[in-house]
Amino acid sequence: MLDALRKSAGSWVAKLFIALLILSFAVWGISGFLTGVGQNTVAKVGNSEVSLFDFDRTYRQDLNTLSQQFGRQLTLAEGASIGVPQQTLGKLVAEAAMNSTAQDLKLGISNEELGTIIQSDPAFRGLSGRYDRNRLQQVLQSNGYTEDEYVLQRRKVAERTQIAEGITGAMQVPTAYLEALAAYTGETRTADYLLVTPETVGDIADPSEDVLSTYFEEHKADFKAPEYREIKYISLTPDDILHPEEITDQEARDEYDRQSGDFFQPERRRLRQMTFQSEEDANKAAAEIAEGKTFGDLMTERNLTENDVSLGVMAKSDFLDEALADAAFSLEDGGTSGAIDGRFATAIVNVQEILPAAAKPFEDVKEEIKTDLARDQARGEILEVVDEVEDARAGGATLEEIGDRFSIDVDTSEAFDASGNGMDGSKVTLPDSDELVAGTFDSDIGIENDVLQTGNQGYLWYEVSKVTPTRDRPLDEVRSDVVAAWKAGELEKRLNDVAEDYLAKLQSGTPIADVAQTAGLDVQSAEGLKRNTPADVFGEEALAAVFSGPVGTRSATPTADGTGKLVLVVTGATVPEFDPSSEEVTAMETQLSQQMQDSILGQFITDRENKAGVEINQAAVSQVIGLNQN
Repeated sequence: MLDALRKSAGSWVAKLFIALLILSFAVWGISGFLTGVGQNTVAKVGNSEVSLFDFDRTYRQDLNTLSQQFGRQLTLAEGASIGVPQQTLGKLVAEAAMNSTAQDLKLGISNEELGTIIQSDPAFRGLSGRYDRNRLQQVLQSNGYTEDEYVLQRRKVAERTQIAEGITGAMQVPTAYLEALAAYTGETRTADYLLVTPETVGDIADPSEDVLSTYFEEHKADFKAPEYREIKYISLTPDDILHPEEITDQEARDEYDRQSGDFFQPERRRLRQMTFQSEEDANKAAAEIAEGKTFGDLMTERNLTENDVSLGVMAKSDFLDEALADAAFSLEDGGTSGAIDGRFATAIVNVQEILPAAAKPFEDVKEEIKTDLARDQARGEILEVVDEVEDARAGGATLEEIGDRFSIDVDTSEAFDASGNGMDGSKVTLPDSDELVAGTFDSDIGIENDVLQTGNQGYLWYEVSKVTPTRDRPLDEVRSDVVAAWKAGELEKRLNDVAEDYLAKLQSGTPIADVAQTAGLDVQSAEGLKRNTPADVFGEEALAAVFSGPVGTRSATPTADGTGKLVLVVTGATVPEFDPSSEEVTAMETQLSQQMQDSILGQFITDRENKAGVEINQAAVSQVIGLNQN
């Protein structure tokens, strides 16, 4: 389909899904049940529909993106629990609202202009920096799109962009607002201060028995022993039911033959490549090599480092340029080619090392293959086992009886509290389930709990086996903790008293140098302090105090780490001259302008959704996110 178009571009990975118009549609809250359309439609906005396929694909892409941030693959159910489907559907509904608007306005884009947009997209550029059709195919395939699908989607993005640009255009933030914000964020202040630390107030002796007893009685609730619970549980994963010994050698051999490519490593070569601006330069360099110069000599003459020329280890199939591949794999170990008229540039290739092709013998991987086949079988069978376990529980079977029947161990945990900590304060090792601790404390002895999912396709059945109630601890049991708490409170009180005393002297007109001399402290200075930019001992509270009033403002605040106090005097303030061309102001203007455009566009889309009417097929949504139970 692209062959009919002329040259084109615009970042499709970003624009295909959100373009200029998908901002923050977590506000989407429309509900209902779609009627009068096919079951393969998830939502309808005016005369534009969101298909079940598009929602499923986009949701999975969004979930994969979020999984990368979590560091593990999230399940469909986990994604649903944190609102990913709502965000995905909100995004697609917004796109549909804009598509419907584009149809109403009869907007369009020529094939020539669409071709220009697509072929100018940086995502489709090859090594030469120019549009590469092979790269286009790779990107589309990796994202689950055919070329025809992509072109149709990209056309819709272009039409939506026309609406977005017509509404917000080149709208810019007002200069007066930008100037005021630049002054606010750019203002810097200096302050002189005294640092009051625990060393300043001296050591705090242990309290007397009477003082300690009184303190303990007043704070007894702080030292209560929490409630602890123990559970017994059965954990089931595919590995628990796999039986590699049941896989025959012939089955393993058949799998080895089917997956032969996985056990074969083609010949690879460690290569270096030097490119040239012209064919004439390349031929000249090739002639010099033919006369005895080495590839390294050419690198030295051209001031090239190893990083500049290294291609790393490559198989022949790794090359996008067949001419380079043929040349590189026709050379002997250590050999250097002549000038190669490559697809993207004229080049010379050097072979540093040849790594021969190799295949792992069947006997070396037989057991591994059997285990993999058994695991695949177990993954298919585990839901049947889960159903059998659930039927047994429904019939009144105990966990012990289930364990005996299915040859699964019944484990018992250590006692743990509602934070998952044991009686010694350390984390207790429990099965991998985010819901287990909370579920344990929502349950009780004798209560049958819902099965939980663990890890990768694992399942967990558990029961509360013991409850140790919360209790008041006697002083002797927690004496050291009570002493430490009393001393911490006393230290905080003394730090506050000293800091307030110094502040009172400053506010009465005593110079900070005189206060410092009397206290035996040094006056320290901080320069270039900015709002919301912590520096050294100046944390958020201290910075708020520094900017709370004019020059001369005095205050006492905690240090950034909370272990001491600052007694400070603001000695100077500087507001930078407004320079609209500065890098910082330019970046601020871009950000604020975009936010303003996004806000206006968001209001427009919300209005279009309301006027066109949005209908949601909740059954189809549930089908995609895995909530259907039938």
